[in-house]
Amino acid sequence: MIAFELPPTLADSTDEQSRAALRLRSLGWALIAGLAAGLLSLPFGVDKAVRSTGCGLFYGLLAFHLVRVDPEDSHLQAGLVGAVCGIRSLGMCLPSPWADADSLASLVKDLVMGWLPLIGSSLLLHGTQRMLSASRP
Repeated sequence: MIAFELPPTLADSTDEQSRAALRLRSLGWALIAGLAAGLLSLPFGVDKAVRSTGCGLFYGLLAFHLVRVDPEDSHLQAGLVGAVCGIRSLGMCLPSPWADADSLASLVKDLVMGWLPLIGSSLLLHGTQRMLSASRP
């Protein structure tokens, strides 16, 4: 049996255009967050920059969709930063903190070096988003 298909309407094309615009904005957020995290961690080495860039891309995608769902919930946004920092920590080779005092200092230094670019990336992303939304009429 052949199904009858309605011709596309103007509303359908507008909906498709808005979806395409949302996709582009989502990719833009991911690229901004990924590049910012990568550039902020580049002084610590290329390996750390590549890992931070990947986590930044992931954070940018999630942050965009979180803002679309509930833009006023800052606790969810902070939790998302913490979750991505935790994911970043899973890929790190960390020494045992119980070995000696130098190991504990090394652990803290490695965690700060891993988390700082992601936190900076999130601050840059949300600052840019607030600045751009405030400039609109």
